[in-house]
Amino acid sequence: MKGYQKLQVYQLAHELAIRIHAISMSLPQFERYEEGSQIRRFSKSVSVNIVEEFALRKYKNEYLHFLYRSYGSGEETLEHLRYLFATRSLKDRNVYEDFENAYQKLNGMLFNFIMSIEKTFDKPAFLFNLKRDT
Repeated sequence: MKGYQKLQVYQLAHELAIRIHAISMSLPQFERYEEGSQIRRFSKSVSVNIVEEFALRKYKNEYLHFLYRSYGSGEETLEHLRYLFATRSLKDRNVYEDFENAYQKLNGMLFNFIMSIEKTFDKPAFLFNLKRDT
């Protein structure tokens, strides 16, 4: 298991993206390629940006940049869910509320992660010991 895969925030983001993908494929046909496509991209962007930020965690600004992108994608996913529910393309209130609660939790986790990096960032110790072969 890679380092980012151990992060609870990544695990939740990845799980939700898979669930969003599945539910988006059950939307009315006209929504699958419009709003469905949008929500699939944004939901997957949350975990993808976590993977990228993990790779760039040596650099505080890059680290935060991708965490903020993950947070923004999580908020955008939530907004697309609201549109789908309001337009009755997503009719099941329980499914909507489950996703809404899950994304609020995820976005809270991302926000807290961002705040902890803002306050306590330090380069990972293993990065100080890297030697280049010449």
